[in-house]
Amino acid sequence: MRFFNSRSFQTCIYFSCILIMVSHKIALASNHTGLSVSSHDVLVLVNDSTSFDILALESFNQDVEAKLLTQHENLVKLIPTEHIFKADTTENVTVTVTGLNPGHLVVGAETQLNESWIIQDLFVRITVANSRSIIYISFIFGWIYFIAWSVSFYPQIYTNFRRKSVIGLNFDFVYLNIVGFALYSVFNCGLYWIPEIQAEYAKRHPRGLNPVLLNDVVFSLHAAFATIITIAQCLIYERGKQSVSKTASGMLSLFALIVIITASLAIANVIHWLDFLYYCSYIKLTITIIKYVPQALMNYRRKSTVGWSIGTILLDFTGGTLSMMQMILNAYNYGM
Repeated sequence: MRFFNSRSFQTCIYFSCILIMVSHKIALASNHTGLSVSSHDVLVLVNDSTSFDILALESFNQDVEAKLLTQHENLVKLIPTEHIFKADTTENVTVTVTGLNPGHLVVGAETQLNESWIIQDLFVRITVANSRSIIYISFIFGWIYFIAWSVSFYPQIYTNFRRKSVIGLNFDFVYLNIVGFALYSVFNCGLYWIPEIQAEYAKRHPRGLNPVLLNDVVFSLHAAFATIITIAQCLIYERGKQSVSKTASGMLSLFALIVIITASLAIANVIHWLDFLYYCSYIKLTITIIKYVPQALMNYRRKSTVGWSIGTILLDFTGGTLSMMQMILNAYNYGM
């Protein structure tokens, strides 16, 4: 019996060729690199100029006209805003950026062709600042408050060690602190080290920067470690009748319930892991707002601050003050 006649064989060969051609075209499309830029981040001062290059990473089979699009035309002036990339050639175009007013914007692009791969990497985040000196001062303030906040845990640890007692240190404050910094560490480590979460963040904010830097990870892990040392001191040193209050226990139980529910939803793919990290950050923010209240009430009722290190408060206050000053400087410098 003949399974294929000559016509069937020819038809099979025809469709096989079509499939090969389509597969080849898809493979080529997936490897297209199109247009890009020399830098995705540009800083320019008001009334000053800088530049970036638009790079044609491969030649096109027809002319491609690219037009730059700005979110806020009153912040920068771009020259040129349009360019035609000739077919079968590769060339780079230098774009001059002149700062007009302080602020942040993203420059994108469009083409006359309905091919998104051509311009998907053609974007620039531009920051327009009033003063370069303020940038340096803000940077210095940032490192000073990072150090102040990091060191702020140790005066209390030293006080406990010297007295061999934790009487005067409120346990609600300590246990709220460890939960807050543990969740803060989860948030930072997840966004800094887990590619899947980074990919989800990039999907939601395709032209944004990852908000977590290495110093954020180091600070949160160090803060959790220092708080664990303090908790160990609470377990081994004299503590009198001090314990975690029912109010704090209830709040910690509520926070734990939220974490368990949101983590379960993430495991079941009901929400993304990025959303779980956001919930962790919300809890951390809540704890930051309320954690000093139990210690302040305890000091008021005792009419004493014995056992509570003033160094911790001074360093924390210094860090917070410099953080606010940095935000004020940045608000002026970037027109926020």
